[in-house]
Amino acid sequence: MSIKILSITLLLLSIYVCCHSSEDSAPPGKKRPCCPAVTTIDMSPEVVGETYHELPARPPCVKAILFNTEYGQLCADPDAQWVKDLTAKMRKE
Repeated sequence: MSIKILSITLLLLSIYVCCHSSEDSAPPGKKRPCCPAVTTIDMSPEVVGETYHELPARPPCVKAILFNTEYGQLCADPDAQWVKDLTAKMRKE
């Protein structure tokens, strides 16, 4: 393989990596929420407010629904029935 082809390949690979890593980065000074694990236990009585956030899986983070409680944030399993019921109720309100 010639040096010219190798150089062009490395340049294109570098551009690809830079573009994709910048898409996943949070704005400066703002840390993206991460749920390394989720609960399936019904914690709906602890949830305060009427908003939630859907978080995608980005290792080491798992797919989760993020609720606020008076004790902090709660990472819940989006497939748990109580989570589906609560998010559906919140969407209606």
